[in-house]
Amino acid sequence: MRDQKIGFIGLGVMGKSIASHLLTAGYNVAVYNRTKSKADELIAAGAKWMDSPKTIAENSNIIFTMVGYPEDVKEVYLGEHGLLNYAKQGSYLIDLTTSTPTLAINLFTEGEKRKLFVLDAPVTGGDIGAQNGTLTMMVGGNKAIYEKLHSIFAVFCKAIVYQGAAGAGQHAKMCNQIAIASNMIGVAEAIVYAKNAGLAPEKVLDAISAGAAGSWSLSHLAPRMLQDDYSPGFFIKHFIKDMGIALEEADRMNLKLPGLQLAKQLYDTLADKGEENSGTQAIIKYWNK
Repeated sequence: MRDQKIGFIGLGVMGKSIASHLLTAGYNVAVYNRTKSKADELIAAGAKWMDSPKTIAENSNIIFTMVGYPEDVKEVYLGEHGLLNYAKQGSYLIDLTTSTPTLAINLFTEGEKRKLFVLDAPVTGGDIGAQNGTLTMMVGGNKAIYEKLHSIFAVFCKAIVYQGAAGAGQHAKMCNQIAIASNMIGVAEAIVYAKNAGLAPEKVLDAISAGAAGSWSLSHLAPRMLQDDYSPGFFIKHFIKDMGIALEEADRMNLKLPGLQLAKQLYDTLADKGEENSGTQAIIKYWNK
């Protein structure tokens, strides 16, 4: 499908790397971002700049979006210059944003009315996964479309799992964020405990990362905690957004998630102290008073 024209909207911490992988793989890529300067490196590498979602839609057959919040997704797809209003019939629209299942279903339905194919396909793996092209994708929507686009997804993902009908990708991403939320508390508390016990935290991490306690967060984010590196692989403000979505969906299912509620409370406290633009590993600051 390398003769297809790809449009990419949203060049943040992860989006920029994903678009770069598509360029390197030989695809014709056009990009748009609210802050144009974030596209400079991609433009220098051969990407074409478009000045709005509308022009992306008019000049692309396959469009990826990776923006911040559900309201941003809604604006990009349904706004005055939105993709669904200007995309050519038969185009494929793939939202990589972590958003709400309800919105994903709405976009899929509105796409069908316009003979457009919309998938909700949030990814996980953070900045490292995006840079290395080893993200994991969770896909909701038409299975035949997922299969048709699989080879493109494989350019920047190591695992691509079809979850079910529209909205299922977003529900699966909520499961991912729920698991991470409580795990981040455990990772931070383990480091705090090690320090207070007079142990060398680096040696503790070497031991427990290889055992039953091992996790992506323990291997990749705990070392950043020890180095006082709070640069965002994933912003606290976006994690709070995700946890809020998961709690709202849980309420709709009459489901109580006390672990998730606690994690959100801790991150809300950090955000109130000005840490909303730090990486999620900054949760260690809750104990570093």
